[in-house]
Amino acid sequence: MMKGGGGYFYEWRTKQLSLLFIFVVCTTFIVWSWGKNPSFTTFFPSRGQVLQPFPAEEVKMKEVTQSKDDLREADEVVNTISPVSSINDTPSLKTQGDGVVNIASPLSSVKAPSLDGEGDNKHSNTDLEKHHENTMEIVKKSVSGDGSETYRDSKPPKQQLVKPVTPKKKDPALGVGVLMSNVENKSCNFGKGKWVKDGTRPLYSGFGCKQWLSAMWACRLTQRTDFAYEKLRWQPKDCQMDNFSGPKFLKRMQDKTLAFIGDSLGRQQFQSLMCMITGGEERQDVQDVGKEYGLVKARGSVRPDGWAYRFPVTNTTILYYWSASLCKLDPIDPKNKTTYFAMHLDRPPAFLQRYISRFSVVVLNTGHHWNRGKLNQNRWIMYVGGKPNTDRKIADIAHAKNLTIHSIVKWVNGQLPKYPWLKAFYRSISPRHFFNGDWNSGGTCDSTSPGALEVLKNESSDSMASGAVKGTNVTLLDITALSEVREEGHISRYSIRATPGMQDCLHWCLPGVPDTWNELLFAQI
Repeated sequence: MMKGGGGYFYEWRTKQLSLLFIFVVCTTFIVWSWGKNPSFTTFFPSRGQVLQPFPAEEVKMKEVTQSKDDLREADEVVNTISPVSSINDTPSLKTQGDGVVNIASPLSSVKAPSLDGEGDNKHSNTDLEKHHENTMEIVKKSVSGDGSETYRDSKPPKQQLVKPVTPKKKDPALGVGVLMSNVENKSCNFGKGKWVKDGTRPLYSGFGCKQWLSAMWACRLTQRTDFAYEKLRWQPKDCQMDNFSGPKFLKRMQDKTLAFIGDSLGRQQFQSLMCMITGGEERQDVQDVGKEYGLVKARGSVRPDGWAYRFPVTNTTILYYWSASLCKLDPIDPKNKTTYFAMHLDRPPAFLQRYISRFSVVVLNTGHHWNRGKLNQNRWIMYVGGKPNTDRKIADIAHAKNLTIHSIVKWVNGQLPKYPWLKAFYRSISPRHFFNGDWNSGGTCDSTSPGALEVLKNESSDSMASGAVKGTNVTLLDITALSEVREEGHISRYSIRATPGMQDCLHWCLPGVPDTWNELLFAQI
């Protein structure tokens, strides 16, 4: 039995060794064949194929990778700036909670001139100014991939771009990425909504902002005692507006130029925006660049035809040009100081024609100078097609105004394909609130409360403006209806000198209603 059992064991062991030998031979053959013939490997999955995720997983992995890259780039910018903040006894570029660099804070001791032409341009050699220059030099860097960048304004930016990590969509009209929320808001009717009380208002002090705000419009400096009008905020019915802040506005307008071209209501909007950006605080780093646009005070003039200011930290330029009629004016006899002017109803202002290529955003308006008294006072004679107008229908003020608005909007719309970065707005008319007479016949506006708080109109109250932009790529900045219910916001009978006289029921107290116009503009750029 032992012998038989031992034989079986050796027989089984022999078979096992044979199988092992066959396996080793086959494996050796396969390895040898693989080395000799690479095509043989196509029968076996590669490592990459084995580890390849499902499509959904691949997309998710790419999103995570992209998000990390964005955060890494943002961190690199912060790291580029942060070493400067270690300089002793000098302010650093602070960041807000949303990652926006605090670019609204003054960084230089260079005195910026006021809107009324007062102030000086003297440079002081303080440590703060030296720090500002050093800071700008350290963070100066090109934003293009090849190390170069073309700027529409004369001076290139001297600061590092802070790249937002918020997902973006490409906007062909702007030529830049814009926040998704703003893209969605494009279909919003911002003129439909209500006024709500807001304890955080106003956005700047009516006692301050003397650097930008004309005293005649600062109602806090007058005898007025009710200021509830400063505490109202506009809330659109069907969409949300981004909360305005100076840093966010400057960041959104980095390396860009915003131009207001229009009458004195356009000037109010311009001054309002300057106060909103700075929070009404003194800004000594802001540069007067009016000379770049020919905006200088002529000899014998009360003021220049406009103002232009640049925030160096973001290379953002804000300017205003006075063009009450919004059409081209040419002196008929240039040698005669009392000459009449050809008022070309079908041609844009020369300033707009000359500088439109440098603008990123342009806001146009006209309206209240279109009356026979103003035309006679300014010695304006209507021209069409380069010749004095002979059409009686066009000679009517309303028709002349309508022809001009349609002509200018059409001209601007024709320029947009040439300048794809340009965003153009036509602002609807600002309403007047004269009761019991007009501006020169005892009209008043003494109300201290709004006429209503809600506006539910689907169409603009300014049919001429809405008709002009219809079918174009010029956007209507519709402020008429929401301003119509704010009769208490006008300057009224108040003045600095407290002298009795005509009431101003056309212009607005600042801070006040024009601040909302700029919030609507901010939401749409």
